[in-house]
Amino acid sequence: MPRCALLTMSDIGHYITYDHLLIEPLAQLGWQAEAVAWDVPTDWDRYQAVIIRSTWDYQDRLPAFMQVLQQIEQSRAQLFNPLSIVQWNHDKRYLQQLQQQGCDIVPTRFVSRPVAADIEAAFTGFACDRLILKPVISAAALNTHVLRRDDWASTWPSIQPAFTQRVAMLQPFVDAVLTEGEYSLFYFAGQFSHAIVKRPRAGDFRVQEEYGSSLKLVVPDEILLHAAEQSLQVTRELTSSSLLYARVDLVRLSAACAAIMELELIEPSLYFNMDTASAQRFAAAFAAMPVSVVQ
Repeated sequence: MPRCALLTMSDIGHYITYDHLLIEPLAQLGWQAEAVAWDVPTDWDRYQAVIIRSTWDYQDRLPAFMQVLQQIEQSRAQLFNPLSIVQWNHDKRYLQQLQQQGCDIVPTRFVSRPVAADIEAAFTGFACDRLILKPVISAAALNTHVLRRDDWASTWPSIQPAFTQRVAMLQPFVDAVLTEGEYSLFYFAGQFSHAIVKRPRAGDFRVQEEYGSSLKLVVPDEILLHAAEQSLQVTRELTSSSLLYARVDLVRLSAACAAIMELELIEPSLYFNMDTASAQRFAAAFAAMPVSVVQ
């Protein structure tokens, strides 16, 4: 039976993961799957495939993470999604490329080592009362802040040190995140699987489960589907890569416009718990990859 490693963290801590729901569907299709921490020395030649899953600490040790992925790609194992996708997707400046190719994104300014003048300019340029500030390399809402026009100057000295060596992104806060929620659409081997809407708990803006958000399975409308599938088509054209999995995070800017918040191609939670057939669909998509890919 061929073996498949599900790449995860050494210490999952408080994070919620559903990777275990893949093990039985993969076994039914002839694959022995097991969780393997990315930072534990491993003989990758023992596996025919490695699927990046819950590696939610990679951004803190990016060079080491990339080195491990290079080792996997040089082994007999096939990496999903491939290293070329990780290299393209790990820095959120890929959003600029999507926008240049006609995709709607949340309006964004990218600033290296932001200072107070950059924050003031963003408030003025976006004509908004609240900003989102976060690093271009980040995960799980770490170092993500809401800045308010009336008090940001008082909080800035405590926030700025985290950005002195980073490129940051500044966006107007989208109120629809609090009211309608943030949508996530999931695709396996290019085919739509399921979708959810995530709403933060009262008094928060973060939509991750770990922060107490609510989740609901939904049927996406044509506007959401078009935005998601357009972004995936552009990604295929830009990267010339096939994707085993993709999660497209969207927020509605207006009745007619759903904007890309993030295109998650490295280690997104795929919320197999929200759709009872989604893990089987993922396993089937994986097992159907061309023989020339899964060796």
